[in-house]
Amino acid sequence: MILTRPISFLSMFTSSDARRYAPATDRNREPILAVLQQVLPPSGTVLEISSGTGEHAVYFAPRLAPRQWLPSDLSPEARHSIAAWREAAADNLHLPLELDAAAPIWPVELPQSADLSPLPDLQRHPITALVNINMIHISPWSACLGLMAGAGRILPQDGVLYLYGPYKQGGQHTAPSNAAFDASLQAQNPQWGVRDLETVVAAAEAEGLTFVETVAMPANNLSVVFRASP
Repeated sequence: MILTRPISFLSMFTSSDARRYAPATDRNREPILAVLQQVLPPSGTVLEISSGTGEHAVYFAPRLAPRQWLPSDLSPEARHSIAAWREAAADNLHLPLELDAAAPIWPVELPQSADLSPLPDLQRHPITALVNINMIHISPWSACLGLMAGAGRILPQDGVLYLYGPYKQGGQHTAPSNAAFDASLQAQNPQWGVRDLETVVAAAEAEGLTFVETVAMPANNLSVVFRASP
């Protein structure tokens, strides 16, 4: 199994409950929401890959209704945090799935049963979009490849894959802060690092996804949008 979002990048538990906090969420959630409101299909289930603390999920779900929001993470601690945040959330936010982005088959591809109670009714609310925030640079490259393969398998025609994070462009960092961040990531794990946008786009296109656009975001990050091809 591949840990798609290391727990070292999540803040510590609070003293009162299992909710974790990531300071960047407060800074980026509104700009991300603005893009999601423009690019997501109007209905269906949004599967969030590597949901981390759950703060994005609990913020986005009520604001993107009637879409269903299905969070996921491989880390048990992250899933506990997501579940804790969900206690005060809208009805369209579901319990988190255990999901390894690099796995060849994801839980949502298996026949639904009582054992998969976190799943919404995917017959009534099929998955129409995948959202992945700040994972690709804090995971091995195999997680990105698995994400693209999963999107290619799961998304219907015109379904959306949304990515958020820092990227190099033309092989170059877009800001000194991104270069420093890249160096710090690779010092912690040589398999991590800020990826070349062109390489990520090529990996997506190899799985039948069409690059649509990038949107400049705060702190030298990008929103990257793909659609599933016919």
